[in-house]
Amino acid sequence: MDFSLTIILFGIGIGILVGMTGMGGGALMTPLLILLFGVSPTTAIGTDILYAAITKTVGGWRHLKMGTVNLGLVFWLAAGSVPAAIFGVQLIAILQDRIGEEELDSLVYAVLGGTLLMVGIITLARALILARTIQERDDFKLERRHKVAAVLIGASTGFVIGVTSAGSGTVIAVLLIAVFRLTPKHVVGTDLFHAAIVLWAAGIAHFGHGNVDLGLVGNILLGSIPGVMIGTALVGRVRQDSIRIALGVVLIASGFLTVQKGDPLVWPIAALVAGIGFVLILMAPRWYQHYRPAKALAREQASLAAAGSGPGAGPVSAPESETGAGPASDPDQESGQ
Repeated sequence: MDFSLTIILFGIGIGILVGMTGMGGGALMTPLLILLFGVSPTTAIGTDILYAAITKTVGGWRHLKMGTVNLGLVFWLAAGSVPAAIFGVQLIAILQDRIGEEELDSLVYAVLGGTLLMVGIITLARALILARTIQERDDFKLERRHKVAAVLIGASTGFVIGVTSAGSGTVIAVLLIAVFRLTPKHVVGTDLFHAAIVLWAAGIAHFGHGNVDLGLVGNILLGSIPGVMIGTALVGRVRQDSIRIALGVVLIASGFLTVQKGDPLVWPIAALVAGIGFVLILMAPRWYQHYRPAKALAREQASLAAAGSGPGAGPVSAPESETGAGPASDPDQESGQ
């Protein structure tokens, strides 16, 4: 593709959004390429994934230097997401051989549109509900249940990323808040760093199948790399809830437009399955905590009490469950605003 100022400007805007919130890269750029620039769905997905891998590497590295990346959590997320994303790309290649490109495009439109609708609703839920109901923390001790949850989250979202390019920022960010209760700055940093890893895996796989337009990648990167650096610098200075609400509305609108091009029987199923999977992943740690043996809970409470009773320690409050809700702090205050 030749030089395109329009795509570069879109790249700058999306790069800023990704740098600030960790969300919106694949979920916005893919429908833009399809709906505004007429790029085929599989090429749009592969191109978007490879550009996003480079962009999020820049953002993830900057957050790593800022100390806002939970590397232990990133490892276990990637253990599930990388193989699942590669499998998703391979599934697209198999379907293309068996049903043909035209039928595959219709299927991808439907799955992508359904995913965008779900991601848009999740984004609104994060801004309007989760931010006010979950007590957040900068760090926590990774135990077996956290590792299992991270691998399951990585595997389910990795597959969606490989097939649609959407979700590496938005869906995982919501789960980092709801399941692991990380503060906004650590959500963005951990999400970006993990997204870079899984997107590189999926991007290389898409490139191997010929689903990447390198000229288009270059145009987007001319805007997205400076954009993500600007966005990273703005973390904590801009009220993010308003941005997330606007992003959620745009994603839902993009989803409705995209599904019009797809199989009308497929997209409701895709959205429903994705939604059910999201709810199950979200609730599993809560169910686990609820049904844990009393002795295990007592040992955990004793361990927390001992850790908080050292010299100079303040009063120790009763520990909450790992995913329990409590009085919520303002996310923008947590992120330095």
